[in-house]
Amino acid sequence: MIKIDNIDKWYDDFHVLKGCSLEVERGEVIVICGPSGSGKSTLIKCVNALEPVDSGRIVVEETDVTARGTKLPLVRARIGMVFQHFELFPHKTVIENLMMGQIKVLKRSREAAREKAESLLKRVGLADQAQKYPSALSGGQQQRVAIARALAMDPIAMCFDEPTSALDPEMISEVLDVMVELAKEGMTMMVVTHEMGFARRVARRVVFMDQGEVKEIADTDTFFRNPETDRAKEFLSKILAH
Repeated sequence: MIKIDNIDKWYDDFHVLKGCSLEVERGEVIVICGPSGSGKSTLIKCVNALEPVDSGRIVVEETDVTARGTKLPLVRARIGMVFQHFELFPHKTVIENLMMGQIKVLKRSREAAREKAESLLKRVGLADQAQKYPSALSGGQQQRVAIARALAMDPIAMCFDEPTSALDPEMISEVLDVMVELAKEGMTMMVVTHEMGFARRVARRVVFMDQGEVKEIADTDTFFRNPETDRAKEFLSKILAH
């Protein structure tokens, strides 16, 4: 479903992505891990076309995301994105957050958008929070709203950029539970996370990045039992010790 082919990305003089390649099959859950600054978040933002690439191609279901002339709002609607800090519209109620993109991008009627929003809020356990503003919710609730908002656009795949790193420990499980259910339902997912328990439970494969490069791609069991690279071994020993 997603093909990342030899992409490079620069921020001025900083080479943030160096010849990265990866293929993601339909219904597959991929966890991307690695030390801070290794390019993980930039990689998935390129998949969603939130960041342009300097060379290489990204193709999502036959649509070249990196090609000039591609209608990016429609691409972004089809690839849901959930950020570390929720990025909800603070001046809109929860249900308005879920309805807005449906109406503006997908051209749904208000009635259809509201019906979809209500069903998704119920799905993430927040049906009773529809009329509240994001500031009245906990971090875990806001992140569940953000997931529901992405799902409201009927995405074919979902990208998660460290979705639990801004949460208090007791709120992490409520977000991961929603993500686990999505995985069980067959949603294609690329997840940047340090939650190795989630990776072991849900991911089919793990991608390890360091210094802007994809250093290792392995099935989950192999990665945790016997990573190939010394850098991955060092990373795992540190993160699993916490």
